[in-house]
Amino acid sequence: MGPIIPQGMIPAEWDSIIAILIGIAFGFILESSGFSSSRKLAGVFYGYDFAVLKVFFTAALVAVIGVYYMDYLGLMDISLLYVHPTYLWAAIIGGAIMGVGFVMGGFCPGTSLCAIAIGKIDAFVYVGGILIGVFIFSESFGLFEGLYNANYLGKVTIMETFGITGEWAVFLFTLMAIACFILADFVRRRVKKIFY
Repeated sequence: MGPIIPQGMIPAEWDSIIAILIGIAFGFILESSGFSSSRKLAGVFYGYDFAVLKVFFTAALVAVIGVYYMDYLGLMDISLLYVHPTYLWAAIIGGAIMGVGFVMGGFCPGTSLCAIAIGKIDAFVYVGGILIGVFIFSESFGLFEGLYNANYLGKVTIMETFGITGEWAVFLFTLMAIACFILADFVRRRVKKIFY
C-alpha cells in the first residue's frame, strides 16, 4: 500500500532517485507536447492558445481521481501523503512574482528547463533571471525572513477549509475544470475572430 517511502517499502534514500526519474519523464512529456515554446505558454494569457491550461487541468484531475480511487481500493493511504504547509503572505507574493515572470517570459520554471534542453536562447535568459533572483533572495534572506514566515496556517486543505469530503472536492474540481474548458474555448474563438 502506498505511499511507498513513508510506508517503508523502499528506503528513503530512493526519494531523490525517483524524483530525478519522474522529472526526466515529465520534461520529456512537456517537450513532446510542445510546451517548451514560450508562444504556446504565453497564449494562455493572451487568449489564443489554451492547450497548457487544458493539459495541466486534465493531468491534475486524473491524478486526484486516481489517488482517491487507490485510497478507496486500499492501495494507498491518503492520510500519509505530504501536504506542504501554507505561509499565506509568502504564497501570495511569490505567486504574484511567478505570475508576472510567466507572462513576461512565456515560461514557468519547468518549461524553461525543457526549452534549455533544446537550446532556446530566450530560455537561457529566463533561467538566468531565475538564478539571479534566487541568489538575491538567498543572500538577503534576513531582510525577508519575517515576511517569509508570516501568517503560517499549517497544512491547509480545501476539504478542511470548506468542511467537505474529498469526494465532493474532486466532484467540484471536475465541474470547475469543465467550466474552464468551456470558457477557454469561448475566449479563444473571440480572440481568433479579432486577430485572425
